[in-house]
Amino acid sequence: MKRTHHCNELRPEHIGQTVTLCGWVHSRRDLGGVIFLDVRDREGRTQTVFDPSDLPAEVFAQAAALRSESVVRVTGSVRRRPAGTDNPKIETGQVEVMVRALEVLNLADPLPFQIDDPDSAAKVNEETRLKYRYLDLRRPEMARNLRLRSKVAAATRQYFDENGFLEVETPMLFKSTPEGAREFLVPCRSNPGLFYALPQSPQQFKQILMVAGVERYYQLAKCFRDEDLRADRQPEFTQIDVEMSFIDREDIYATIEGLLKRIWRTALDVELPTPFPRMPFVEALNRFGIDKPDTRFGLELVDFTEEFRGSAFKVFGGAVAAGGVVKAINAKGFAGVTQGQMDAMTQIAKDGGSKGLAFIKVEGGEWKAPMVKFFTEAEKDALRRKLQIEEGDLILFAAGEWLPACEILGRIRLYAAEALRAQGKLSINPKRFDFLWVVDFPLLSFDKENNRWYSSHHPFTAPVPEDIPLLLTDPKKVRGQHYDVVVNGVELGGGSIRIHQPDVQKTVFEDVLQIPPDVAKARFGYMLEAFRYGAPPHGGIALGFDRMVAMLCGTSSIRDVIAFPKTAKGTDLMAEAPGEVSARQLKELYLELRAAKKE
Repeated sequence: MKRTHHCNELRPEHIGQTVTLCGWVHSRRDLGGVIFLDVRDREGRTQTVFDPSDLPAEVFAQAAALRSESVVRVTGSVRRRPAGTDNPKIETGQVEVMVRALEVLNLADPLPFQIDDPDSAAKVNEETRLKYRYLDLRRPEMARNLRLRSKVAAATRQYFDENGFLEVETPMLFKSTPEGAREFLVPCRSNPGLFYALPQSPQQFKQILMVAGVERYYQLAKCFRDEDLRADRQPEFTQIDVEMSFIDREDIYATIEGLLKRIWRTALDVELPTPFPRMPFVEALNRFGIDKPDTRFGLELVDFTEEFRGSAFKVFGGAVAAGGVVKAINAKGFAGVTQGQMDAMTQIAKDGGSKGLAFIKVEGGEWKAPMVKFFTEAEKDALRRKLQIEEGDLILFAAGEWLPACEILGRIRLYAAEALRAQGKLSINPKRFDFLWVVDFPLLSFDKENNRWYSSHHPFTAPVPEDIPLLLTDPKKVRGQHYDVVVNGVELGGGSIRIHQPDVQKTVFEDVLQIPPDVAKARFGYMLEAFRYGAPPHGGIALGFDRMVAMLCGTSSIRDVIAFPKTAKGTDLMAEAPGEVSARQLKELYLELRAAKKE
């Protein structure tokens, strides 16, 4: 079965050599009685030639009967392609192999979809591609994605090894922590009625490793969340998990910036400028309406709260009087917005809690909107000056409580940007990567329905030191030492400096989050106890590995960079998982099904 070369190796310097190639039949062409087979392996492909005048009849007949994706071994001599027939699209395009012997290692059945034609494969629905994933992965585009994923993983491990980190594997069977996302539960046969949970992250274990003196830990960690899926979510996913002792936020920033520089250089030969800019959470919301801003284009939110204080236009004046804000963006050149686009943006506003969407079209030298008649000259001058309003612009407003108003306009900003981009009125370089750190998040958020505070990140996030006295007096003003690394509007990862003082952790659990002591002990008792025996100051971060590789590969779906992903319904169409189990298995686990069986 040995081969002398792989299918992307032959060059003009190999002309005259006898070679053996193994691989799949990528394509077959019969031209004037001469058969051309492109043979493909993991590395690439080579054209082979079957000339009936130089071959035994049975060998030529075998070649003529081959179907695409059959597995073959060919032996022959390398020659230069005839003048004018070079193929610059492949690395071996200057040479071909004149076949002397052919061995069919496996004859493939007719294919459910074509692999040799990228346009044809792109039209195949995703369900078919996932059902025949082993065929889909043979496509050069998918093979490239897996290769790049492997390179990025290797670069990650090399970087951390060079910087004194230890790779430590943490358990897959953990305990349930219901404060987070929904978990996958695993019944424990040897302890009837008890359950493991698959980990949502190694968070607690990596903090324990810091107590254990590991100091610098990393892991390409497999994590699980039983939640509704979308393009960038899977029930099982991989993250680059990091934790460090005796550090502050600046150490985390420097370490991760170094890692990302290494990865982008390895994957794309791009040098990222460092350090990345830092942007406080409040500034990100005020300017972009989102805590993961895409800074590659403008359309920034502009505040008009003071200008419309006491305004005759009651929607704006009333919002300010109630303690809210008035914000606006100028979608330049978007005055020709269609009714469908306007309806879509209005629905975004309504989904965010607004009654509608206020806007002004600037056309024919006029500001077209009923509300303009309520504006004073000073209000119009402020709008004109701060938004640089010109003919053809569309001004979009949001008014109300600060956070909802920012978020509504932030979502509309992204919608308008995409529409302007489609019209060629907004240019965004797809090869540009704008990184930044979003910092100083609020430590806590208030749940009005349950009348209690909850952690914005997780309950182990440390407050900014000077804000600790506010924990019991004014929780909404407490900033957390939480940070997200963002690129092009995508949150690549997030982390925090952790609470390492038992008394502060106790205050957060019991007095702020109102977790009863017995519940805190049941969920986190071993951590609280560990911290009593000398926990160092520590912090960490987790980066979405699948999401990052998808960005490097230029695809919007992480399913394109995972070998065997699940569908949007969480199923594996190839292996037909999840599947039924026998009554005997259920009995051994002391389980009884109440769900109706599907007919």
